[in-house]
Amino acid sequence: MVRVALRSSRSARLVAGALLTLPLLAACSEQKKEHAEEVRPVRVQTVAFEASRETLKLAGTLAPRLEAPLAFQVTGKLSTRPVDVGTRVTPGMLIGKLEAEDFALQLRRAQAQVASSEADLKRLQADLTRYEALKTSMVFTQATYDQRAAAASVAQQTLIGARSQVAIAERQLNYTSLTAETGGIVTAVLAEPGQVVAAGQAIVRVARDEELEVSVPIPENRLADARAARDPRVTLWAEPEKSYRVQLRELAASADPQTRTYLAKYSLLDQPQTAKMGMTATLMLAKGDGVPVASLPLSAIFQQGDKPAVWVVDAGKGSVTLKPVTVAAYHQDAVLLANGVKDGDLVVTAGVHRVDPGIKVRILGAAPVKGQ
Repeated sequence: MVRVALRSSRSARLVAGALLTLPLLAACSEQKKEHAEEVRPVRVQTVAFEASRETLKLAGTLAPRLEAPLAFQVTGKLSTRPVDVGTRVTPGMLIGKLEAEDFALQLRRAQAQVASSEADLKRLQADLTRYEALKTSMVFTQATYDQRAAAASVAQQTLIGARSQVAIAERQLNYTSLTAETGGIVTAVLAEPGQVVAAGQAIVRVARDEELEVSVPIPENRLADARAARDPRVTLWAEPEKSYRVQLRELAASADPQTRTYLAKYSLLDQPQTAKMGMTATLMLAKGDGVPVASLPLSAIFQQGDKPAVWVVDAGKGSVTLKPVTVAAYHQDAVLLANGVKDGDLVVTAGVHRVDPGIKVRILGAAPVKGQ
């Protein structure tokens, strides 16, 4: 009887233990089922191979191709300067004026000298004419005639010189007014009213803005790229969405002693309508060997050991496959792949470390695939 009771008690304990274990097994089964059926949303990008054309970007500025200093041709005291920096000038517009009193006095003195020379010439020619009438008389001598003829000739040349002095004085008087020969914009003022300026000393600097170009300092390790670029373009900071064709016009033969860069000047083949002098421009020089590469965000790379890889999505099945890839180059915000994927592949670009080989995925923005 004791053995029967013990067996009954043991059986009861086994049944109770089994009953307690069943809910736990059911819970584990449910967790596995939920894990197996979990669907992760992912962002993808379609792979597209293109010829590699790495773009070198260099900062520059828009500058006028022609800029010239304007100066007086005579020395004097600057009395007025009606233009300032930024003034738009037109041909014939007054730029500056010197005090002209001294030049007017010189002109009057030259004119007086002309009048005196004309009187002397008239008198000597009259004397020569009267003496020439005495050729048939006994008082006429050839030596005296020659002397009077020479005196009249000297007076003639003196008059010519005096008239030249008048012309010079008139020009110098005209030079006291400085006018613009061409249109443009005043970019610098180099003298103020009341200042005594020398002949040839620049008063203002005027730039002709009808033709602008891009000035770019080129580092010495980029000179070959600047010379070899086939289709250089520039963008303006004010219009970053537009690009304009340019052509290398001039490259400095020596480096700037301060910056150690070589100044390059590019002519704008397409003149921007809104371009102004001094605007910031970005020169873009395309370079590369033309080998096809695919550009993807850096976030698409999954490091498999010491080798890079990407997750490729099968949109029909909602599954992912990890594929090793060969990286051609890394950039600040992108990576260039040489192989490992093909055109049209969908590559996960966000959440690569939350993806497992056996997991189901759903492309964000796409309808769920059948069975999900």
